[in-house]
Amino acid sequence: MKKVSVIVPIYNIEKFLPTCLESITTQTYKNIEIICIDDGSTDNSAEIVRSFMKNDERIVFIQKENGGLSSARNAGIEKITGEYVVFVDGDDWIDENTVEIAVQNECDLVMWDYISEFPTKSIKKEILDGDRSFDENECRLFVQRRMVGLVGEELVAPQKFDALVTAWGKMYRADIIKTNKLNFVDTKIIGTEDALFNLQYTGFCKNARFISKPLSHYRKDNSDSLTRTYKAELFDCWQELYSRMNKYIEDNNCPQIFSEALKNRICWSIVGLGIIELLNSKGALTQISNLRKILKNERYVSAYKELKLSCFPLYWRIFFLCCKNKMSVMVYILLKVMNYLIEK
Repeated sequence: MKKVSVIVPIYNIEKFLPTCLESITTQTYKNIEIICIDDGSTDNSAEIVRSFMKNDERIVFIQKENGGLSSARNAGIEKITGEYVVFVDGDDWIDENTVEIAVQNECDLVMWDYISEFPTKSIKKEILDGDRSFDENECRLFVQRRMVGLVGEELVAPQKFDALVTAWGKMYRADIIKTNKLNFVDTKIIGTEDALFNLQYTGFCKNARFISKPLSHYRKDNSDSLTRTYKAELFDCWQELYSRMNKYIEDNNCPQIFSEALKNRICWSIVGLGIIELLNSKGALTQISNLRKILKNERYVSAYKELKLSCFPLYWRIFFLCCKNKMSVMVYILLKVMNYLIEK
């Protein structure tokens, strides 16, 4: 039985951590090591890990000064002894047979669906249509390109832009990560560390497998989550992410479709930036002003010029048409409606 290292970054999540650790320690696949990285928690998270350690010798516990999610994951990577790696954020959880199913589909990269867990409902995120296998050529032209963005008919479901880029919901080969010295760039620098990591990782994949089963559970009721906290610096961080992605595309002579995908990602990012901007405590006028600045940014203006609106469903076509024409008030209103429907 091949050993699987499960990396769990932890930071002040005492309320959710027991569910996460219970889901990992009770996996039907037993040959695992559970690497818990306490990233400077000030609550009872460390005590919870220690309580689980009393009954499970597979747990490896690391405590470090706070450095952020990327730093915690990198600290975990340094300790892995398994042949495969699975990431599980400490406020999420996985089904009891997740690792077993992943190992059965032994590939350079194994991916699966997930469920978004809201306070009053659970929504399955169907990333691809059914199970799929990818050879080396398809790993590059489809899987790796999807880490950059969507193109063509894929834009019919633009809400799937980032569905495949998460570090969790996957099983990686440890030797690919180690041999190529891959790690996560600090979130404070690029805003979204998973996309760049997966773009780089998939460049070394010779085969991959997607499993159409929702094995991961992504918690959406953690008010302290990175995706539910206002970050004034997010726009600048994402500009750095796009610059690094573009450099990777150029340095590795990626097909032209990668550049198209990146421009589409830039257009789509107004949704993420806008939803975060709605958390700005300075109010509507400031929020609208900040949206206007984004829409007038040269990189966004250029990307919207090439965005193929005809590919989108009507409601998204209207939204992106407003973005293209820099109608910041309408964009704000539509984002408010969108956010309401998400939270409902």
